[in-house]
Amino acid sequence: MKFTRRAVQTSIAIGLLGGLFASPVLAQDKPKVALVMKSLANEFFRTMEDGAKAHNKDNAGKYTLVSNGIKNETDTAAQIRMVEQMVAQKANAIVIAPADSKALVPVLKTAIDQGILVVNIDNKLDADAQKEKGIQIPFAGPDNRAGAKLVGDYLAKTLKSGDKVGIIEGVSTTFNAQQRTLGFQDAMKAAGVTVVGVQSGNWEIDKGNVVASGMLREHPDLKALLAGNDNMALGAVAAVKAAGKTGQVMVVGYDNINAVKPMLKDGRMLATADQYGAKQAVFGIEIALKALAEKKKQSEMPAAIQTDVVLVTKDSK
Repeated sequence: MKFTRRAVQTSIAIGLLGGLFASPVLAQDKPKVALVMKSLANEFFRTMEDGAKAHNKDNAGKYTLVSNGIKNETDTAAQIRMVEQMVAQKANAIVIAPADSKALVPVLKTAIDQGILVVNIDNKLDADAQKEKGIQIPFAGPDNRAGAKLVGDYLAKTLKSGDKVGIIEGVSTTFNAQQRTLGFQDAMKAAGVTVVGVQSGNWEIDKGNVVASGMLREHPDLKALLAGNDNMALGAVAAVKAAGKTGQVMVVGYDNINAVKPMLKDGRMLATADQYGAKQAVFGIEIALKALAEKKKQSEMPAAIQTDVVLVTKDSK
């Protein structure tokens, strides 16, 4: 008799699930969390994905993780399609590091309208664009301006007033690129150092190399290059070497990816900043899971949660 009752209950449960499949929140026993990143060609985002996968492995009974990233940093259209795909696959929550601070807002509004919770990490979505769409997406990430100023202040100790430096910016339409440039500028202004130019390297090694090479040609007396991420810093280090100026032109970055650690050790790079990419992804996922468990609406989620960013040099442990 007991077996028969269980069989009936199972049949009813299956029927109910089938009827509720159209609802993203009720479609499955375990919530599905989608992690949508920028370029997986960038070691920083591979580290972010690794952190998320490790967290999911340790919490396999709590949620299902779907992760993906675009091929290059500027392919905003591809990232929009990824979000649309997650909406179609009825994800319960989307944790996103947006490739563009404004362009992703409309598709994320669509996701929210479908009952999907959205959490923003790494690159902050534009506040005015969100307000225009009537949404509020919580941001979990560091103060990029403060982090870049830490790096810039450390570099300034090796410079003197009147020295010339160049800034290699990330994708210029992204909030974190803009904030890091401001942080670098804050530090250089305080030290009386002249910024001869700010040019975008699109977060990428090759483009960073091209920009750095151009700055070195145009300004033979350049003393340093400040790169908005370590990928571009790698390109800058190669450009400095090609110009025969290793040890004469300092390079700093941001992210603390593994690839720069030997460069910090031997002096090819002076400093970078660690914003703990793996932890950012996990923090975003945990915010989403908590909100799902408490059955909160998007508008009831916190506005922002600041995460750590620290200076990293050859002397850092």
